[in-house]
Order: sequence, then structure tokens, then C-alpha cells
Amino acid sequence: MFATIRRYESIDNTRADDLVKKADETLVPSLRELPGFSGYYLIDTGNGVMSSVSVFDTPEHADESTRVASDWVREQKLDEVLPNEPKITTGEVVVSSEPVTA
Repeated sequence: MFATIRRYESIDNTRADDLVKKADETLVPSLRELPGFSGYYLIDTGNGVMSSVSVFDTPEHADESTRVASDWVREQKLDEVLPNEPKITTGEVVVSSEPVTA
């Protein structure tokens, strides 16, 4: 399992709700269609910062998600909302946990 974390800074807070809606309605469906998709999470950390976490089966699948996300920003014309390139970290998930059921 491989994860990609993208940290977006200096987000235009007046358009953050629009960004979240577009991500939910247009980015997530595109990511779901990619091979090896395991999950996507968008986290609003406040102060104009959001981070996303994408989880895929292989490093190639994770890299493809970065391409899809980058294309999505251009296609949705979000350059003003996301003025800075994201800081991207990708790697193998070496520890994970899920809730224990009784």
C-alpha cells in the first residue's frame, strides 16, 4: 500500500468551500476510477492550508493520482484558489490500523 500526501498552502479562504465541493464532485470520482484506489481524504487544517491523502496499491498508482490531481487543478481553473504548487510526499505505508471489531 502506498500513500501520497499533498499539502496546499496559501489557499484563498473565500473560495475554500468551492474547492471542497469541486474536489468531492469531480476529483474524487476520477481518483476512484484509477487502478489500485484505496481511499482519498481532504483535510482542512485551517489558516489557508489543506492536505490530501490518497492511498493506492502500488507506487505507480500513487504517482498516477498525482498526475490526475495536477490535471484537475488546471482543468477546474483553480490556480487562483491554489496559488502555490503542493508539497508532495509519497511512500510505502509501513504501519496501518483499522478499528478492531468485537
